[in-house]
Amino acid sequence: MRRLARPKPLILILTVIALVVLVAIGQYMRLFERAWFNLHTLWQPLSSESIGLDQYRVEIEARVIDGLDDDVSALTFDPVRKSLFTVTNKNAELIELSLDGRIIRRISLVGFGDPEAVEFISTDTYVITDEHQQRLIKIHLEKDTTFLDAADAEQMTLGVHMSGNKGFEGLAYDSVGKRLFVAKERDPMLIYEIHGFPHFKPEKTYSVHVINNPKRDAGLFVRDLSSLQYDERSGHLLALSDESRLILELDVDGRPLSTMSLSKGRQGLQKTVPQAEGIAMDDDGTMYLVSEPNLFYVFKKPAQP
Repeated sequence: MRRLARPKPLILILTVIALVVLVAIGQYMRLFERAWFNLHTLWQPLSSESIGLDQYRVEIEARVIDGLDDDVSALTFDPVRKSLFTVTNKNAELIELSLDGRIIRRISLVGFGDPEAVEFISTDTYVITDEHQQRLIKIHLEKDTTFLDAADAEQMTLGVHMSGNKGFEGLAYDSVGKRLFVAKERDPMLIYEIHGFPHFKPEKTYSVHVINNPKRDAGLFVRDLSSLQYDERSGHLLALSDESRLILELDVDGRPLSTMSLSKGRQGLQKTVPQAEGIAMDDDGTMYLVSEPNLFYVFKKPAQP
């Protein structure tokens, strides 16, 4: 009888190890913080200031961008041209898309290194990031532009938290506050707020001011940051996480207000978005998303009765 009882301590040890592993995985994936947020929203009414990401439903799902073989990265809406722009980083190009995901034109990028994000700033003016060198490159785009050379552009290098391939992944711009938000993917995951770049008056001297809040960013319950979008109407920031398959809405203090899942069965999706890399929102609140390698999505919020 004693021999039969001996395995019990081993079972107890294995159970404890399994629990430790599960807790470690949950912590790594930020599952506990996410669960607490979901539980909190059950009894907390949705703020009237919130965009309400959970109400969005997919209208176009996983449409292949015809003629594009390279991986897309990032997305921005141009309110003047009424079109979208994305970048590819293998054969570096800036690509203009229609609002239904069709290629309008392609512009070669020379000397841009590893372009990972693009953001509309003002008419014909954009900023592109070079992930590896942590450069922000201001470009000017005309109707007949066929290529852009980084050597001819205004540039800024931050050079902070340099760590291999985990550099600048997302951009967003506040045209009223003249703030450029820059997302560092992870290790550590950070959102920088930059004042003074891009520069609009070359004849005047200027200074660049960079703000970041590591404590705030450590509270985000996502594994990485792939893209950003600033909503001018609410003043809120949208943060896309590829690894967590989630979009977060952050208020002016960086607190999460609502979430939008990119997993199968949520938001009307038939399949999980494989590798979300960029989000953009137009003047009407329609949300656009691109996923590697070359997939295009559109999400809309149903009209309120």
